[in-house]
Amino acid sequence: MALALAATLLPTAQAAQAAQPIVIQFSHVVAADTAKGKAALRFKELAEARTGGKVRVEIYPNSQLYKDREELDALRLGAVQMLAPSLSKLAGLGGADFEVFDLPFLFQDHAMFRKVVDGHIGKDLLQRLEHSGIKGLAFWDNGFKVFAANRPLQSPADFSGLKMRVQASRVLVRQMQALGSEPSVSPLIDVHEALRSGALDGEENTPANIYTQNNTALETYLTLSNHGYLGYAVIVNQQFWERLPPTLRSQLESALRDTTLYENSIAEAENTRALERIHSEGKLHVYSPDAQEMQQWRSALAPVYRAAQAWINPGLISAIQSLGATPVQH
Repeated sequence: MALALAATLLPTAQAAQAAQPIVIQFSHVVAADTAKGKAALRFKELAEARTGGKVRVEIYPNSQLYKDREELDALRLGAVQMLAPSLSKLAGLGGADFEVFDLPFLFQDHAMFRKVVDGHIGKDLLQRLEHSGIKGLAFWDNGFKVFAANRPLQSPADFSGLKMRVQASRVLVRQMQALGSEPSVSPLIDVHEALRSGALDGEENTPANIYTQNNTALETYLTLSNHGYLGYAVIVNQQFWERLPPTLRSQLESALRDTTLYENSIAEAENTRALERIHSEGKLHVYSPDAQEMQQWRSALAPVYRAAQAWINPGLISAIQSLGATPVQH
């Protein structure tokens, strides 16, 4: 009787197991109410709908699972399946050329950034990640970075002696050194506490990230320098991705294409909205440098290009600069 009952239940148990959805854990380090955070949720919605529930996407924002550098190790080990890290972080996996995106004043506008990443340069860089067991799927926008600190930053001389947070990038370290400040490489989630304790004096980031990390409560001055561009790459564990059934993979690619269009359409608006809130709350003094002041910054940061050519292909730098040599279509 027991054997007969077990035989009866076995197909049912197997069917239930077969019906279990494939789980994609999507980890990221920014707040849920940023462009990246909202896009991750949109991808979850589209992916689950288009696969008919055969895939379940779990979103873990704001470093709930891993900090900046930790998440890449977790992805390679298969502890998570999907990330959208800033491009700076990929230099250790896809080669130092990924740091080209950190060069100051490289991009004229959002359209120039898209021209680079949506063309052969972006495709080539994503393919380099495969040597590290990672599949690059898309580029997402954030926007232009500004400086925020506990004292006014109106000229390069104002940076002298300040401890400024940067991501783990030789270019960004050289940038801060060129301005006379002390660069501090630290995870985004730790910046707020470091500002509160005095371990940091300021940071560079997009307005949306500064606002959603609540750093406006600890910094008093923000300078609209727009000196660098912050972008992301959506990446997955390559072994996980290639083991997916082709139909599911196609459905997920479709969901990601539409999510990418959505993310890139809201990124600039999220930064604009953050700046409006910063202005209205009045906690930070917002400063807009004039043309002469901006030229001082460009001159002060020019040596970063010369230094970076020791590890970034000079031909790549020239190729990107050439894309901005003619007016970029909006």
